[in-house]
Amino acid sequence: MFKRILIANRGEIAMRVIRACRELGIRTVVIYAECDATAIYVKKADEAHLIGPDPVQGFLDMQAIVDLAKRSGVDGIHPGYGFLSENAEFAKLCAASGITFIGPSPKAIRLMGNKVQAREIARKAGVPIVPGTEKSVTNPTQALSFAARTGYPLMVKASMGGGGRGLHVVRNDQELLTKMEVSRREALSSFGNGEIFLEKYIERPHHIEFQILADKHGNIIHLGERDCSIQRRHQKLIEIAPSLVLDKELRARMGEAAIAVAKAVNYDNAGTVEFLLDPNRNFYFIEMNTRIQVEHTVTEQITAIDLVRSQIEIAAGLPLEFSQEDVTLQGYAIQCRINAEDPRNNFRPCTGTVTAYFSPGGIGVRIDGMAYKDYTIPPYYDALLAKLVVRGRTWEETVSRAHRSLEEFVLRGVKTTIPFMKRIMEDPDFQAGRFDTSFLKLHPELFDFEEYTDPEDLVVALSTAIVAYEGL
Repeated sequence: MFKRILIANRGEIAMRVIRACRELGIRTVVIYAECDATAIYVKKADEAHLIGPDPVQGFLDMQAIVDLAKRSGVDGIHPGYGFLSENAEFAKLCAASGITFIGPSPKAIRLMGNKVQAREIARKAGVPIVPGTEKSVTNPTQALSFAARTGYPLMVKASMGGGGRGLHVVRNDQELLTKMEVSRREALSSFGNGEIFLEKYIERPHHIEFQILADKHGNIIHLGERDCSIQRRHQKLIEIAPSLVLDKELRARMGEAAIAVAKAVNYDNAGTVEFLLDPNRNFYFIEMNTRIQVEHTVTEQITAIDLVRSQIEIAAGLPLEFSQEDVTLQGYAIQCRINAEDPRNNFRPCTGTVTAYFSPGGIGVRIDGMAYKDYTIPPYYDALLAKLVVRGRTWEETVSRAHRSLEEFVLRGVKTTIPFMKRIMEDPDFQAGRFDTSFLKLHPELFDFEEYTDPEDLVVALSTAIVAYEGL
């Protein structure tokens, strides 16, 4: 087992890895930018090192991170999600430096990192894929020819990366040509690779993903599915496990397909195989994420399997402690992403200082977060502040518990998604399980919610107004 692990990440995922390491008796080393000097994960790690001066590039400087790891005497690096977590060159550099990368092999990362290549791997493994271009699209003639054969609507997608970046729905030739250029620019800016491809757009699907665990001894299992259909701009907001629309037979078929994709690249460690499920219950592979997911929490809640601990044990060469037959799904779990965003303003990110903080609790309630009173939210990173995860015996109990927890959750000083999430939990269609990826688009009334006004903010606003009035 590892003695010291460097966590090449920040925020709530750094805290999540620190907790798993503590339980395993492993010491932790973290890196941080100046803006995160007072962050919780910096305080909780056994050792913390300032990076910089750029608050983002420091987390992307592969050589600097590996050099620090060697100086700190670590024997493993956990990349979390984002940043370098799906960078095959980083995994390769770790191995060349005698440090274990806690994730899959560089080859598996590279093969599945390119969505066009991943689609072909899935096809050869006998897994259905969404009809699309076999290679990256490089010119308008190719794109228009594919559109003429396949018909609209189509998806323009970045070949690399994820998170909804470089992804656009188009419904005619003009939109196709325009969004191709937009997608290329976004992909180049976000992932350093401007390649794009085209897929047939499936109307109103469910976004279903299967959690994979595979060790270095040939054992591979799935831990059931997560329904990630509640999205805005193709980015997930709420995740649910298990899905309300899968029965035992369909779950088994999709699970077998997910394992087949992983086996095709000799995958080991934790990974997620993502599918679209159309209204006729046909499923299609779309991509594989070769890292821990933000939403891994809901799988942990219904299986009682610690995924981060499993990642570490697998990377250390230990075999899986359980078989497919040992995996049972108990109850339901919901994760709400508590983001520093303004839902009424196109989810615009918000920065500022947290003036009050109180997290919910009680049976079946879990918080993975990084916020606290007086914490200043930096403008450089993802807007995620906390993940509220609840579990219940039934779907109805789980939704009720999520609603109660959101009512109890106090996070003041910046706009957050808390009141919006609470409004979703109150929606009859959501409560009845009637939702797919079009849910927010078809329910604009959900953006009409009561928003808490901090009395201190009101006093400041009134004082400002009085001063302005007196100055007239």
